Amino acid sequence: MTATRSRWLIRRPGQAEAALRLYFFPHSGGSAGEYMRWSSQLPSAEVWGVQLPGRGGRISETAPTTMNGLVTALTAEADFGEVPYAFFGHSLGALAAYETALALRAQGRQGPHALFLSAYGAPHLHRPGPDVHMLDGPELIAAVEREYGPVPAEMHTDPEFAALVLGGLRADMSIVSSYRPRATRPEPLDCAITVYGGSEDRETAVRLAAWDDYTTGPFTLRVFAGDHFYFRGNSDDLLGQLDRALAAFTAPAAFTAPAQPA
Repeated sequence: MTATRSRWLIRRPGQAEAALRLYFFPHSGGSAGEYMRWSSQLPSAEVWGVQLPGRGGRISETAPTTMNGLVTALTAEADFGEVPYAFFGHSLGALAAYETALALRAQGRQGPHALFLSAYGAPHLHRPGPDVHMLDGPELIAAVEREYGPVPAEMHTDPEFAALVLGGLRADMSIVSSYRPRATRPEPLDCAITVYGGSEDRETAVRLAAWDDYTTGPFTLRVFAGDHFYFRGNSDDLLGQLDRALAAFTAPAAFTAPAQPA
């Protein structure tokens, strides 16, 4: 029982099938490839990536500029498979993972057994911020660095690399700017939610802890030393915690698809 490969879902070759799949949602301007490299340190799950338009193998495609556009297109094309699965999202990817889980529930489809959300406060605390996606390249990069920390050095030294990345980054920052929390908060999910963050990040532990209200299932908060990208340079602590959490879900007997709407 394998997930349907599509433009949206990519899998690192050579992995053995596992009892649980983990789908990575990348950060603003990021690609699934950065996270799929972690597969060797996550033996408890079969690692997949959610590849957004405008990056990686989809670099020539137009990237969505609203959260609704992203989630609508993703859920229309992607089949996450029949076995239990979880989502991991970092930064904007955390918000996208949550919104995708909501959309799957609304469609009466099997949703994630667990959400692992990194470096993004609960949706009702979302701060749209300025329209930085309207800035030119160097100013956009500078604005992103002020908000989230250093970008890859190639963004400053390699114009061709920067040009490839800027399209997806600009679209993602448009999503950040245009996203608005719902006037009425959705019913909580029933899956486990684990939230990760960096001790020096502007997404404080208080903002991260507010995700507790978004599930009726177990909630866990883990804060690591570091900034917004606390796992860069030393991912062992995060991946150790993540793999132990995944191992606890390898035989989720209670995992069932949501009931179809009446």
